[in-house]
Amino acid sequence: MTKRTVLIGLDGATFSVLDPLVDQGVMPFLKQLRWMGARAELRSVVPPLTPPAWTSLMTGRNPGHHGVFDFFLKEDNSPHIRFATSRDVRCETVWSIANRNECRVTTLNYPLMMPPPRLNGHVVAGGWMTPRQLRLGCSPDALYDSIKTIPEFDPKKVAMDMAHEEKALEGCDRDEYESWIQMHIAREEQWFGILRHLMREEPSGLTAILFDGVDKIQHLCWRFLAPEWETGTPEPWEQGVRDAALAYFSRLDRLLAEIETLAGPEATLLIASDHGFGPQTMTFFVNAWLESEGLLAWADADQPRESDAATLGMGQLARHVTMLDWKKTKAYAATPSSNGIHIVTAEKASDPGVPPAEYETFRKQLIDSLYNLRCPGTNTRLVEQIWTREEAFDGPFLHRAPDLTLGLADGGLVSILGSDAPVKLREQPSGTHRPLGVFLAKGPGIQGGIRADELSILDVAPTLLHSLGMAIPEDMEGRVAEEIFEPSFLEEDPVRYGGVAAPAEAAPPKTSDNIMFDADAEAEMAKRLRALGYIE
Repeated sequence: MTKRTVLIGLDGATFSVLDPLVDQGVMPFLKQLRWMGARAELRSVVPPLTPPAWTSLMTGRNPGHHGVFDFFLKEDNSPHIRFATSRDVRCETVWSIANRNECRVTTLNYPLMMPPPRLNGHVVAGGWMTPRQLRLGCSPDALYDSIKTIPEFDPKKVAMDMAHEEKALEGCDRDEYESWIQMHIAREEQWFGILRHLMREEPSGLTAILFDGVDKIQHLCWRFLAPEWETGTPEPWEQGVRDAALAYFSRLDRLLAEIETLAGPEATLLIASDHGFGPQTMTFFVNAWLESEGLLAWADADQPRESDAATLGMGQLARHVTMLDWKKTKAYAATPSSNGIHIVTAEKASDPGVPPAEYETFRKQLIDSLYNLRCPGTNTRLVEQIWTREEAFDGPFLHRAPDLTLGLADGGLVSILGSDAPVKLREQPSGTHRPLGVFLAKGPGIQGGIRADELSILDVAPTLLHSLGMAIPEDMEGRVAEEIFEPSFLEEDPVRYGGVAAPAEAAPPKTSDNIMFDADAEAEMAKRLRALGYIE
């Protein structure tokens, strides 16, 4: 019998939210899965961020090997950044490994899949695509026309409107919450409709879908989902938001149940998240602090500052190139998402920045100063952990990583904006990423009702390949989670290792017809990015 596996990604899912919802009866399918399958907490990469985490899950390699550290990629020997694309993924993925083992693949809504790789199967790329670009995000070329035959298909509901997406991090008016949540319910239903169509009409041995609304709703609505919610007395509008958020998770649970039915009892079902979630209670304005330390200088007095409408600086990502005085800046943060600090190194003695001979001393002093920062009102550390690039990663793309990656006391994201105070408490907590996500599994040979010890996100790829009966490439850094399988199953179907993943130059092809945008679509995307401040 040909083995089949379905991988369901739940962006940002955490047991600290899912378990209470299961206990409250909001997610009955997950309750059933909790008793009939295996579960474990899943430790993400450093930092626990969507693009590097999902790429590590898809490759079984750390970011130093696959080359993705953020939504954005810092160009070599330059402060300029650009969007990361599928062409920046420098390790082979489970998708192409499965293809090499004569397994057809369907993958829907996963990041870093644009331009879509040419696989034997189906690809609909995830990410910030306008409705016009959905066709370009599909492979093979005829796939979009097939999807258009789905009666409920609406490209406007599938595509992301970045003006709405930024509200997950920057907030919105109270009267927008419920409609914003309902927009994400409709979007998940659209992706499920595409999955159902392909599973019925053109099934694959490996089918994968990512539901990303979990992450966005937890960012904006954390305080309405947190366990301590029940101890307060909510205002009517707050109860409305809570009810809308529960409706999202209830609908998601029904979609998961329908996917299991579509897959059938002989398929392996894997559910994983890229990271977990928790509350962010304060904001660290890292560039403002670096300025106060004399390590960063703004080009003029009109640098963007924090406000009620913009806290993290998501709308200023590319402007740091013109905002900073590079003759006086020695360290800076380019993006809030990476929690990274870049050190400006001088190529020769006359150049501005830190001379190479002083780099280690400068970095050590910067680390010590960061560890001395204290949270407002307490004597506890603001920065709980700092990773140098060598401590966090290894591999040929280590130079792409920030010099330092910060782990804040509340797990939050830094701000890249200017501020009159380096640290400020938030009026209300928002949701932010945490290292521990979720992993659940059910299917042939998988033990029921067990809670395994913590797994690494690097373990998902080899475990998935083993569920398909395939050998694990010897250069994968993760391992098969053998503890979730019945011992008798492993005796009959032992874990096999063999060969290596394809090298970067042999990864999914970059053919001339596999371009990202046509001229009109590129102009439309540029207009949207400019409106949000991502590009000049």
